[in-house]
Order: sequence, then structure tokens, then C-alpha cells
Amino acid sequence: MFQAFDNPGPGRPLARAHWMALLARAPVGILEPALQAHAALPARWLRAPETGLMMVQGRAGGTGERFNLGEITVTRCALRVQPSEDADATVGVAYVLGRSHRQVQLAALADALLQDPALQAALDATLLDPIRRHLVQAQSERQARAASTRVDFFTVARESGGTNGEEDQQ
Repeated sequence: MFQAFDNPGPGRPLARAHWMALLARAPVGILEPALQAHAALPARWLRAPETGLMMVQGRAGGTGERFNLGEITVTRCALRVQPSEDADATVGVAYVLGRSHRQVQLAALADALLQDPALQAALDATLLDPIRRHLVQAQSERQARAASTRVDFFTVARESGGTNGEEDQQ
């Protein structure tokens, strides 16, 4: 069972859950340049990128009972990387929506590198901050598109002349 990224669960640090949630939604255009310097690191595949389906559940009504909503395409992989000679090898894991093998490879590499305390601050500034800005901008664009379709029914009623003759007769 999957945990929400804001629920640390037993023995799992909250910081990793946050960066994994960011990496899962990051576009390849942000991941590629930020990880270009680390792309040559020797990596051993524990699970090569593979695409499959996952069942998505929804919740209905006031009781919140779960039901199977449908299936989505997910790509996953796992790799082992040794970021430097003095550092231990770390395992990077990633799941992303869709079929992009390159995106999941870069997200897994970033996960492995972010587990190294020596690289964490630099990658936070060069990788995670641009992802955060991108996601905030995408959300504001979605909200602006949704706001442009908003209908204010009170305004429509006022513009139509308020009351019609039927209310005066009652």
C-alpha cells in the first residue's frame, strides 16, 4: 500500500518523500540539465525502466469508501549509484506517470544522489527549486484557465433586469 508523501510512515524520513514527489512530477526538460554533470556516474540497474498499469482508487460520498476508478500507465525503475569514492552506494527509485523511460531514469538518479548529504544542498538549489517553481507556475496557469470559465450567476440575474413580472403578481 502506498503512503501519502506527507505521511512519513514508520522509519521513513519525510524529506525523501517530498523530493520523490517532486521528482515524479518533474519534466525531462528540468531534469536533464540539472543532472548532466552526474550522468556519467557508474550505475547498476536493479530494475531497468519498465512500463505497466496501476489501479487508481477514488473515494465517494460522505463516507469516503474507496472504489476502483480506473488504470493509469506508470513507468518505474531502480538503480544503484556510488556518487563519490568515499561515499557508500545508494539506491535510487522512481515511479512516474506515463511512458517516459528517460524521465524515470533521471528521477531515480536524482533520488540516489539526493541521499548523499554532500550533494543534497547543491541539488536542492539546482534541481528541486526549479521543479518547485515549475509546479507552482503550472498550478497558477491551471487556476487562471479555470477562473476564466467561472460564471457568476448573481451577475447574470442582475444584468437580466432583476425581477420579472411574475414575481410582482404573487
